[in-house]
Amino acid sequence: MFRTFFKTSLVAIALVAMFISNAYAADTIKIGTFLSVTGPASFLGDPEMKTLELYVDRINKAGGVLGKQIELIAYDDATDPKNAVSFVKRLIHEDKVDIIVGGTTTGNTMAVIQEVERAGIPFISLGGASVIIDPVKKWVFKTPHTDRLAVSKVYEDMKTRGISKIGLISGSGGFDKSCRKNAIDLSAAAGITIVADETHGKGDTDMTPQLTKIKNAEGLQAVLTCGFGSDEVLVAKNFAQLGIEVPLYASHGVASSSYITGAGGAAENVRLPAAAVLVAGQLPDDNPQKAIGLAYREEYKKAYNEPISTFGGHAYDGLFLAVDAIKRAGSTDPEKVLAALESTKSFVGVDGIFNMTATDHLGLDSASFQMVEIKNGDWQLLQ
Repeated sequence: MFRTFFKTSLVAIALVAMFISNAYAADTIKIGTFLSVTGPASFLGDPEMKTLELYVDRINKAGGVLGKQIELIAYDDATDPKNAVSFVKRLIHEDKVDIIVGGTTTGNTMAVIQEVERAGIPFISLGGASVIIDPVKKWVFKTPHTDRLAVSKVYEDMKTRGISKIGLISGSGGFDKSCRKNAIDLSAAAGITIVADETHGKGDTDMTPQLTKIKNAEGLQAVLTCGFGSDEVLVAKNFAQLGIEVPLYASHGVASSSYITGAGGAAENVRLPAAAVLVAGQLPDDNPQKAIGLAYREEYKKAYNEPISTFGGHAYDGLFLAVDAIKRAGSTDPEKVLAALESTKSFVGVDGIFNMTATDHLGLDSASFQMVEIKNGDWQLLQ
């Protein structure tokens, strides 16, 4: 009898625990994230995580969403695609999240798309390459401008300056390859001739052989580098060491103060397309992104005593796009949230003004980019 009572009690306790757990889950909105807080892409993932933590706390203190608190469930994938897949499986099947906002890099994002699509859960990526949303995947969205838009914006600037012959240097990562492909694909229509096309491998510690070939290319007027992280710092340093006198253009993958400090004086005069938040204070007062950009800069600096990067801004937009969609859906039902995301109109973020549709899961165009250059160790609108 005691054994029977004991078993019955255990079942009762388990049921009570399950009821409490389910009740708690029902009273929260679970937002999952996997970010590269450590590893080679940590300069991207660290401000992303800090931004999510800062604004989830602010949203909860203001009353939450639909009368519920947000529960942020976060994992550090250490810039490893295998970790990313493991954590996304956990977020979906164990943590039972309502939506995922994460995926610092293109590689880690692409690694998890199959899991997300199979599960049927909204996923807003923070990765940069166009391949994430082109072609469109039902459940996958993104906030950063694509590398294709970045290349297009760079080519627009080159055209206004009479630049038509360029050298191209890129790495072996997913973003680098996508950026290089788009640079090649868009060149003819933009009136650009690529007179040198060089690549470097993962872990290379010297880019001078590739840059020397580019420097000696006939008719060279500018160089475009496709990549992010320490490789781009090295490209800038070697570029300066070789005394290459033509302009150096980079992608939005270097839009972080860590690039400026890492490259030191070698980053001076580098030109790139970037989200307006980097130069929010220099925007005209009637620009709708000015106020939100300045507020984000102030709040982030106050919380962490460090400058913002566009990468933290990607997380800001991802979080608030998710919250906006859930509010408009009036629910966390995946299909309703999906429909709300696809009907996003005139949403002002720090990356741009989003207008998403069923055939456009980014909702930004090249006009939402600002061309900037590095002057005196800071970001300046390119004149």
